[in-house]
Amino acid sequence: MTLQLAAYAASAEHTRGRVHPEPAPGLRDEYQRDRDRVVHCSAFRRLEYKTQVFVNHEGDMFRTRLTHSIEVSQIGRTIARALSLNEDLTEAICLAHDLGHTPFGHAGQDALNECMREYGGFEHNLQSLRVVDVLEEKYADFPGLNLTFETREGILKHCSRSNARQLGELGERFLNNTRPGLEAQIANVADEIAYNNHDIDDGLRSGLLTVDGLMTCALFAEHYRAVDKLHPDLPAKRKRAELIRRMINTLVGDLVDTSRAAIEEAGVGSIADVRAADRVLISLGEDMQAQSREMKTYLRENMYQDYRVRRMSHKAQRIITHLFRLFMEDPKLLPLDMQSRLDDGGERARIVADYIAGMTDRYAILEYEKLTDPARHTI
Repeated sequence: MTLQLAAYAASAEHTRGRVHPEPAPGLRDEYQRDRDRVVHCSAFRRLEYKTQVFVNHEGDMFRTRLTHSIEVSQIGRTIARALSLNEDLTEAICLAHDLGHTPFGHAGQDALNECMREYGGFEHNLQSLRVVDVLEEKYADFPGLNLTFETREGILKHCSRSNARQLGELGERFLNNTRPGLEAQIANVADEIAYNNHDIDDGLRSGLLTVDGLMTCALFAEHYRAVDKLHPDLPAKRKRAELIRRMINTLVGDLVDTSRAAIEEAGVGSIADVRAADRVLISLGEDMQAQSREMKTYLRENMYQDYRVRRMSHKAQRIITHLFRLFMEDPKLLPLDMQSRLDDGGERARIVADYIAGMTDRYAILEYEKLTDPARHTI
């Protein structure tokens, strides 16, 4: 069944196009093509081995960047369908949003950003855009994946004014204080809903979080009591799954209702109206925003700052920093394909950052061991 899109939804027939013109796809529309290109790219496959959150002293993890991206996509599609927006575009953005993330989660990003401080810094949203625009090598006629403007717009959630000036049309909204399309706005909120709830799930399973502690969070407490009342004898694993499912449903339902009301109040009738709106139109209600922030704060203080996570984060930062220094001091240590980019006039620091950001957790550890362990003979 083909759903009728709202007048303010993105339409594949009216996309603002690609940097490199291409013939129209035959069996798909433009946003379906974007989604498929993301799924088939090497950066997407590598997300399977990139950390979402460390859960023990060895650095094993439950969710990865790949499973997180798929979960964000599922939530995003549900919201898009409920609001009669473009599901394929929403999915493409959600699946691509973490393509530029470093190994070792936020610890890796912070370390690489510090290494790149003198060279323009490092930010994973910009790196995700760089991946799809430049770094992927799959097509004969152009670099990158050559995605549509709307997908690239959604990938770029944040951007400084100085960087925005270098991005042409894509950076204009950060300079003019305009809004992205509604599908991009959905991807942004779906990301937060996914990682808050799934980090609670992984935190409970790992023992980093406890039910008693989380009962201080209103949203968690409300749903835990409801599940416990209805299913007092349910095994802990199934009770936890039911709890997470209910919290996500509550957040998504609130988001849809609040956003629908905001769209109607703003009187938007086109994408141009959405971009010109004085605020984002996809959001949680005020009460649910407060409850979501409460959970986010609790996670930061009780999970992300746990000594076991901090130990692994410290190790990750040391690996990233040491690799960066080694490759900057002697770029001949880089693989030949990266060296060839230097020979073509590429900036050394940015190429080194590209190489490190593209690593999986285990590859970064192996590279570090190869370059620092005198007893290791395999190179």
